[in-house]
Amino acid sequence: MADGATVPISGARPAIFIDGNDEARLSGALLGLDITETEAGLYRCAAQFGNWGGAERSGFQHFGRDRLEFGKTLAIKLGDDTLFEGRIGALRASFPEGAPPQIGVLVEDRLQDLRMTRRTRSFASSSIADVVRAVGNDHGLQPDVTLDGPTYPLLAQLNQSDLAFLRELLRRIDGQIWIEAGKLKARGATQRGGELELNWAGHLRSFEVSADLAQQCTALVASGWDVGAKRLAQYRAERSAISADSDGGQSGMEILEAAFGARVETLAHAAPGDAAQAQAQAQSALRLRARRFVVGRGVAETSAQLRVGARLKISGIGPLFEGRYGVTRVTHRFDLQKGLRSEFECNRADIGRAGASA
Repeated sequence: MADGATVPISGARPAIFIDGNDEARLSGALLGLDITETEAGLYRCAAQFGNWGGAERSGFQHFGRDRLEFGKTLAIKLGDDTLFEGRIGALRASFPEGAPPQIGVLVEDRLQDLRMTRRTRSFASSSIADVVRAVGNDHGLQPDVTLDGPTYPLLAQLNQSDLAFLRELLRRIDGQIWIEAGKLKARGATQRGGELELNWAGHLRSFEVSADLAQQCTALVASGWDVGAKRLAQYRAERSAISADSDGGQSGMEILEAAFGARVETLAHAAPGDAAQAQAQAQSALRLRARRFVVGRGVAETSAQLRVGARLKISGIGPLFEGRYGVTRVTHRFDLQKGLRSEFECNRADIGRAGASA
């Protein structure tokens, strides 16, 4: 999927592929499935299969490790689209009372490599985009990086996994990483994913949403000491920093100031080394807060393009809350009771203005 593309929605029973081979027997035995992705990256899948039938291996169908085996690639497909692909990292079994036995697998995408690699090292005179490219190359992943941000004199990885290190760095500049088509991709949080249209009582099965001022502020200050210039490095991020997140409504920052007055926050643990770093950290932290003003949770028909970073255009819920949301968490879920559906969380920085009507 190209960044920014508008995509359709489809739904069906998922199919299981092992090392590229269509495993109809496993697909038919599928009892439950959870595929989860968050803003932190690392797509995960947990699947359960019925494990009884026939005479082979005393009736246990999938204990031979010929299909379900550590390190094999497992893909979940929906028609021609791939919902998930990763490598098997765990096998588990369940023997419930009065029911057939089950076998399960736990699978992670290629960010697993970064999670399992811990290092201490440093990067001199590098931007965060430079570091992402270097880590991707370390793991044989083609970097596809579009990130803004300053150059840092020194970025240190201190007994951290490669994944934890990148997550920490990307929070400074409002960025995200993920795996797509074998590439390590990095974008600003608002530059990732395509757009889906969801209408309540249509593809959107259910939705609940709230607007809460509890985490909002009217300005946010980051400050530190610029050693080279021997002076204070400080930046105050204000409403202009969230202009790209506006959907034409009224932001939590604006409402907070009108209803309760100015509320200025300071980053307690940030220590930017120069003015550019202070600006990047203050703006990033303010955007994260602003987007948490309106938080929604819903259930929709499943689409391979309903992923973290996608933009949802939600309609049919009235002028106060309808509009565009950014997806922050997705779980594609399947069971024999409710079938296949996608549970998601999303947020946005504004709501409809006072006096708006349908």
